[in-house]
Amino acid sequence: MRAVRIGELSPHRATVELAEYDPAWPELYRREEEKIRRALGQRALLVAHAGSTSVPGLAAKPIIDVVLEVADTTEEGAYVPPLEAAGYVLRIREPDWFEHRVLKGTAPSVNLHVFPAGCSEVERMLRFRDHLRANEADRELYLRTKRELAVKTWEHVQHYADAKSDVVDEILRRARSD
Repeated sequence: MRAVRIGELSPHRATVELAEYDPAWPELYRREEEKIRRALGQRALLVAHAGSTSVPGLAAKPIIDVVLEVADTTEEGAYVPPLEAAGYVLRIREPDWFEHRVLKGTAPSVNLHVFPAGCSEVERMLRFRDHLRANEADRELYLRTKRELAVKTWEHVQHYADAKSDVVDEILRRARSD
């Protein structure tokens, strides 16, 4: 089964906006973490800031990426309604990719990535973040790649993300040897 998009998918058909690093991003993340923890209590097994907005000095799409682990993402009734009440909207189900779910938030713009407890993808995302925070050469390589790709026109923003896969894999290989 492929990813299931909830709601209409509109084509992007444009370049990707990268904003210079904003020192307000960690505080915006902290507010979202508090909102998520208030909504879910102990059902929020892990909440972490991920993506480029979590790496000081790195330009990024101005969207706060949050990783959330819950016991079982297929049990949406346990976490989706409280998150919806907190202002998030379920937009994507990916049953074939770690049972990943994406909820969107606004003001600030948020991608809330929900994974089941112990998911290897969470470890991969956080390892990538931590490596970029610590390794200036790889942070610069990633930034150059992002800037080169951002100026192209993309049918969907996901295509831009997919185009970064080779450099992400290369950086992760080095991160595993740290």
